[in-house]
Amino acid sequence: MIVIDTHCDTPERLISGADIVSRGNDGHFDFERMDEGGVDCEFFALYTPNDMPPDAALRRLMEMMAAVKDSVASYPKARLAYSAEDVMENKRRGLKSIAIGIENAAPLGKSLSLLREMYRMGARYVTLTHNGNNEICDAALAGERKWNGLSPFGREFVAEMNRIGMMVDVSHVSDETFYDVLSVSKAPVIASHSCCRALSGHPRNLDDRMLKALAGNGGVVQINFYPLFLDAATMGSLRSVGSGTSSMPASSMPSYKKVVDHIEHAVEIAGIGSVGIGSDFDGIGYTPAGLEDISKLPVIWEELSSRGYGDKEISMIAGGNFLRVWKAVEDSKTTKLQW
Repeated sequence: MIVIDTHCDTPERLISGADIVSRGNDGHFDFERMDEGGVDCEFFALYTPNDMPPDAALRRLMEMMAAVKDSVASYPKARLAYSAEDVMENKRRGLKSIAIGIENAAPLGKSLSLLREMYRMGARYVTLTHNGNNEICDAALAGERKWNGLSPFGREFVAEMNRIGMMVDVSHVSDETFYDVLSVSKAPVIASHSCCRALSGHPRNLDDRMLKALAGNGGVVQINFYPLFLDAATMGSLRSVGSGTSSMPASSMPSYKKVVDHIEHAVEIAGIGSVGIGSDFDGIGYTPAGLEDISKLPVIWEELSSRGYGDKEISMIAGGNFLRVWKAVEDSKTTKLQW
């Protein structure tokens, strides 16, 4: 079984000087806890906020890219993964894989050249926006709509991602943007860290129609661990998305079983082949009870097993489905970029 977590915000900690080589108590991720959790591949998300000036955001993006590569170079049991095959080969060699995603296309402005350069540097998905509109599209949590979906340039951007073999990530986008992306993309699409709106009515989550559409596209939804997205009952206390600024005690957090509830719902609506996990570790202020960091991940597989899921089905959810999508995006590209 190959285990892949498709969204972790550890790069923010890295540029603040965090050490993830040794096991620690800070944050949700380090290499030792990754090993304890049986995780084979972790996607580090290079996050920039929408309100940061583009030049400053691009500098921050580059600093995080460099910090990720430095951290991997410092840990002898890890390698960067640039393809689905890299992940499988690293697994065969007993090595951990770190892959790179970009959370928010805003630092790239309206430059397809910068997009291509990010691919050359190792980024393998782009979350089109964060919590605000940008030059690409509208966001789920934006107060107003600028483009009513993808912008004209955003359509070019998605097409170019298809052309070079880069995964398009629809987490954080508005519903209109979601459907625009599916209408434009010729390759499967991912939601790298989202949950099910039917179980928690947050606009960052996907409703059942969206889950079915994503499955029809051949894509995959990676279930987020953020309590606000898992359980609507936490909404009154967790008022700031992703910031963890409330005083809600950890004992009030929903159980890790809520994560499995969302996995099961997504399986019911989208099918067993369209679901995975995208924890949002190091980007969330609170975690579900029992899922305090990456080392605790096996409780999800144990819970799925207790609910009647077999080894093959668990393997698909753990990473097999995402590997399929990653490889399909690679196989559908129409150009090969020179390194």
